[in-house]
Amino acid sequence: MKEKEVIRQGDGENYNYSQDHCFIKLSSLKTNGELCFVEDTLKPGFYLARHHHKIMTEVFYILEGEVELIFDDETVVAKAGDTITVPPHVWHAAKCVDGGKMLTIFKNGQFDQYLEKLSKLSDADFEDAELMKSISAEFDIYEE
Repeated sequence: MKEKEVIRQGDGENYNYSQDHCFIKLSSLKTNGELCFVEDTLKPGFYLARHHHKIMTEVFYILEGEVELIFDDETVVAKAGDTITVPPHVWHAAKCVDGGKMLTIFKNGQFDQYLEKLSKLSDADFEDAELMKSISAEFDIYEE
């Protein structure tokens, strides 16, 4: 990145999925894949399936509501102002019953590029388990 970038509230590339409305606040393309910031507006009933990363560190900073981060050995209920850092190789899932908002920071990850790729898939693509597994692996996301 050679010049400053200002992304205002409500701005940034955005992807509005059934459970989550994501705004890209810092693209991995601007940081050589080192950092990516995503503002997530979690819709009621949000659930992120259990997964881990081999390279990426994921940092969750809760802005509004309560988000449960589910690990193999405990469940942490995070509230506004709480930060949870998940290093590589730690299995985790997340859920938000009533909806909320968080900033997710990805170190050594290209989650924004993953979201862009997902936005171009058809319903049939999403139903193709092998395709989805290969796309996830391309972006360092591994489910059971």
